[in-house]
Amino acid sequence: MSKYRIFETREFQRRLEALDPPQRKFILRKLEDQIYPQLRQQPYWGSGIKKLRNWKPAVWRYRAGWFRLFYTVDEEEKIVYMLTLDHRKDAYK
Repeated sequence: MSKYRIFETREFQRRLEALDPPQRKFILRKLEDQIYPQLRQQPYWGSGIKKLRNWKPAVWRYRAGWFRLFYTVDEEEKIVYMLTLDHRKDAYK
């Protein structure tokens, strides 16, 4: 199975930095322990992963507690681009 690399967009980093310290700590721990290892191995399938309908190019969502992390995958380069993150109440507006 091929390995994917992770790239955090500036938008993703800004949203992460804007979180309250306890929320940021929660997300950073999830990213390190669970999300990035999962996405490096298999970005299309797993607990909390869903493809968003009617998005071109294809966008995927990873559920992490009250937050939703959105990403897209470049198959040619084997890169997962972390686009943004939102609280679930604001994520789909």
